[in-house]
Amino acid sequence: MNKVSIISTDDYIPHLLDSAVESHFQLLGLDSFLRPGLRVTLKPNLLMKRTPEEATTTHPEVVAAVVRALKKRGVTDITLADSPGGLYTVGALSGIYKTCGMTDMAQREEIQLNLDTGWREITTQTHRVTSFNIINPVAQADLMINICKLKTHCMTGLSGAVKNLFGCVPGLQKPEFHYRFKDGAEFSDMLIDLCETVKPAITFVDAVVSMEGDGPSGGTPIHTGLTLCAANPYSLDVVLCRLIHMPNEQAYTVKASFERGLASAYEAIELVGDTQKIDSIQSFRLPATKPVDFNTRLPKWIQGAVNAVTDRWLVPKPVIHLKQCIGCGKCAESCPAKTIAITDGKAYIDYGNCIKCYCCHEMCPVKAIHVKRSRLFRS
Repeated sequence: MNKVSIISTDDYIPHLLDSAVESHFQLLGLDSFLRPGLRVTLKPNLLMKRTPEEATTTHPEVVAAVVRALKKRGVTDITLADSPGGLYTVGALSGIYKTCGMTDMAQREEIQLNLDTGWREITTQTHRVTSFNIINPVAQADLMINICKLKTHCMTGLSGAVKNLFGCVPGLQKPEFHYRFKDGAEFSDMLIDLCETVKPAITFVDAVVSMEGDGPSGGTPIHTGLTLCAANPYSLDVVLCRLIHMPNEQAYTVKASFERGLASAYEAIELVGDTQKIDSIQSFRLPATKPVDFNTRLPKWIQGAVNAVTDRWLVPKPVIHLKQCIGCGKCAESCPAKTIAITDGKAYIDYGNCIKCYCCHEMCPVKAIHVKRSRLFRS
C-alpha cells in the first residue's frame, strides 16, 4: 500500500482527533489489519520527561484517539510501550509516563502501560545487523502501531516513522548502536534494518504541534495542524520531508530507504485526504547540523582526507552552557563514547573522542547543551 493520508487537525481536542483518526482508517482501509483478539502494542515517542505542551513527545490525546478507534473495531488487548532515552527501569518508565500525560490517558481509556523491562533477541537477515534485542511488548505483539511525533533530528535529520522505532531497543543498549554506527548515514541504515525487523503495521504522525530547529528535544514547538497516517513507513517519511521542505538526502533514514529500494519517489506516492495541506507549511527551521555538501563533488581518492578535516573542524559539535548545566549526569549516561565527565557539578566534553552523535544534546533535561556550527557555515 503506497498511500499516505493527510488530515487537517488543528488542535488536540478529542472530537477533532477522533474525526481525524476515523478518516485515516477509512481512507487507507486500515480495518483490514484488525480483528478482535489481537494483541496490539502502541509505540509512541516518549523520549524523556517532557510535558505534552513541550512538543518533544507524542501527545496523549493522539494516542487516546487511536485507542478509541481500535476499541470501536473490537480490539481491546492494547498496551502502550516505549523504551525512552536513559535507563529502562520500572521507576524511569513510570516517571516518564506520568510527565508525558500517558498515565492519566491510560487510566481513562483503560489500556495497559508497559512496565515489563525485559527483551527478546530477534535474529534478522538485514543489511548491517544480524540481530536486535527488542522490548517484550513489541516482540510479543500480534500487531504494532507506530505513533510518532514530527520533529527534526540533529543526527538523522528527520525524526519520523522510521526513527521512532529506535525506542524498540531497550534502554542503554541504544548508545551501543550509536557507538557501532558513528556516522549518521550508517546509523540510519541500521534504523532501516530495525524497521524491517519490527515491521509496524500502521504509522500515525502527530503533527498537530511539531518541533523545528535542533530536535528531537532542543528545538522549538511549531503549530502545523495536521495528522498523517500510512501503512508504509518509508513513504510516510518521504511525505514528511516534502511537508517540512527537507531534502531527502538530508533525512538520512529517507536517503537509506531509497538506497535500499524501499522508498518511492514523492510523485509515485498517492496522497489522500486533505491533500492540499502538503503545501501548508510555509517555513520550517531545519537542524543546525545540516550537512555541508561539497565533498561528494571531489575525486574519491581525496574524499577520505577531506572527511577527516571536515569531521574535526566543520561538523557541528555539542557545546555545554555551564551556567544552565545542573550536573544531573544524563548526558554522561547517554554518551556512547563515554566522553563526558561530571566535575564540580558541571558536565565537560572530551572533544578528542566525541563522535558527534548528539545524544547528550538530545537527553539534556534543561536544554543546557547546544549544537554549534562552524563559523564558516553559520547563517
